This record gives sequence, structure tokens and C-alpha cells, in this order.
Amino acid sequence: MIIAVPKETGKLEKRVALIPETAKQLVDKNFDVWIEKDAGHASNFLDSAYEEAGAKVIADRDKLFSEADLLLSILTPPEEDLQKLKKDSVLVCFLWALQNEELVEKLQSLGVTSLGMDAIPRISRAQNMDALSSMSSIAGYKAALIGANELDRYLPMMMTAAGTIAPAKVLVLGAGVAGLQAIATAKRLGAKVEAFDIRPEVKEQVESLGGTFVEVPDVGEDTETDSGYAKELSEDKQERQRQVIHEHAQKSNIIITTALIPGRPAPLLITKEMVRDMQPGSVVVDIAAEQGGNCELTEPGESVLKHEVKIIGPLDLPSRLAYHASKLYSKNMLALLNLLIDEEGELNFDFEDEIILKTTITHHGEIISPMLKESES
Repeated sequence: MIIAVPKETGKLEKRVALIPETAKQLVDKNFDVWIEKDAGHASNFLDSAYEEAGAKVIADRDKLFSEADLLLSILTPPEEDLQKLKKDSVLVCFLWALQNEELVEKLQSLGVTSLGMDAIPRISRAQNMDALSSMSSIAGYKAALIGANELDRYLPMMMTAAGTIAPAKVLVLGAGVAGLQAIATAKRLGAKVEAFDIRPEVKEQVESLGGTFVEVPDVGEDTETDSGYAKELSEDKQERQRQVIHEHAQKSNIIITTALIPGRPAPLLITKEMVRDMQPGSVVVDIAAEQGGNCELTEPGESVLKHEVKIIGPLDLPSRLAYHASKLYSKNMLALLNLLIDEEGELNFDFEDEIILKTTITHHGEIISPMLKESES
């Protein structure tokens, strides 16, 4: 079996799907591992390291795609590359199938089996495969650093001969993996941290990191999906939530927004009226920019100044820590392959296994994913 890793073509993408360490583990299991030339260069994994691990460095991209049995990548390769994949080959990457109906249809028509790293279920047995959590943790950490860097104030309390400076106030919206990491990082930097989430059950996690949990009274409905994500609230509940956020936003120096709903645009949490009422010089870092953003004034991929507030909509947070992001993603990928490949070294699509069932999007020209089937019905 040829396991191939292409160089990512995304404009801001610096990660690589396999690092030399995990490539060697696959080589030791007698797989042929092909790495496109310079695939790991942007994340400081050089071709020589892959060759030392026993992988083969391939300069011919067409050859890599056309002969791959199993193709591993971060982002979905461009359509012109997908066309080169042979029938019954397997593609594993971030697919975001709910938002990419045409891509799913293309993979069906090509007869390519596809697995979405974004579709791995959030169950205890799949924790070591959960690439979304790995990347979200990096995004939350980096967002806190960006906020601190862009703010024209100290984060910690400072006692100086000229007087005492109060700590900066950071508000984190969304206490999932990214939000919790943002809370922990901002707290380590000395800020006073508040956090909001519609799921009251995360209060204990927020407080364990030293943050103060902001509660919306009388939400009065189930706020979490079976997969552990926040549910979208009814409009009147959303309005009540915005009122509470507005009150706290006015007192915050940095707001970090992290709220996402799978398969849906990011929920609106920060309105233009809230931005207008924030203190001059405040900073909003909108992690959800790629899905439209949690802030009404976010411009994805840009840093803009609105009402004297800097609003940053980064699209490449995991890539800004490409070395460790690649390392974590690679280990997530290896854990999935260890489940998918049997003792004889063959791919075994056992759809009785919840992880394989929910992660597989297409197989032999059919849609397998229960999530997609539900969305079609």
C-alpha cells in the first residue's frame, strides 16, 4: 500500500499531514510512504528527515496522486488533483462535508473513499484521533497571544514606582477546547478573565482555569448536542444572551470569540452596537472568522479598526504554530489509521465501529456518513 502526503496548496497553510516520526512508524509496518518534495518545509520538517525515516520523497505531484492508495492531507486537495486519484483510493483530510455538497458529489463520482478528520465523533475512544480538538487548542492559545500583542496595555497587574496598573480584562465567548485554552493562556499572562458559554455545565471547567463564568439566567433549554457542541438557541434566548454579553463587553479590553455550530454559519455574538460601546483601543480576536465570524464587523482574514476597536479575523491560527500543529495532527492521523488498518495491513471499513461509520463520508460511490444522510432527509 502506498501512503502519500502532498504538499498543501492553501495560501496560508503551512502544516503537513505526516511528520517524519509518524512516517517512520508506518514505514516500520511495511507501508510505502511517499512525501511530496518540500511538503514539510514550511513547518520545519525537511525532506532529509523524511528520507532518514525511510519515506520516499517524490517531486512529481501527478505521480503521487495517481499512484496513491491512501492520501493524507490537511485541507482537501484542489479539484484538478482529486481528478488524478484512482478509483477506490482513500482520501483522509478535513472535508467539512456538510458545507461542501459539490465536493461530496465529486468524490462519489470518482469512486474515492473519503474520511473527514472534522467528522471524528467526540467520544472517549476517539480522543487520540480528534484533530479538531488538537487544532482548536492551538487556535485558542494563539488567539490569546494575538490579543495581548495587539492591545496597547499590560495584561498583568503591575506595581511600579509610578503607580499600580490594574490587570487587563479578557472576555472569552465559547468555552469549548479553543475557549478553554484561550482562558488558560490569558490567565497565565496575568489578565482578569471572564468566559461565557450557553452550556452551564462548562462553568466548573472555566473556574478551574481561574476564569469567572458569565451566566445568562433562565436559558431553560437543552444547550448541548450529543457530540458535545453548543446548540443554536431560539431567537429570544439569543437576544437575552446578547444583552448579557453587551454588558460585559463594555468593560473588556480583549474579547476572544470561539463559538461554532457544525454545518452552520458561526452564531452572531458581538453586534456592531456592542463594538461601538467598547473602550477605545480594545481588541476583538474572532476565531470563528472562517465560518463568517461571531462579530458582526469581522472581515475574515483581515484586521480592521471599527469605532476605535481593532477586530481581527484570522484564518490560519493552527498554521501559525505549524510545527506543533503538524505534530499533533500527524499523531491524530496515525491513531485513526491504526484503527482503520487491520493486522494484515489492509484497509478495513468496519461500519459497525462508530468511529469509522461517522468519519467515513463516501465509500464505493455511496454516502456513508449518518450526519449527511440526516441532512438530506
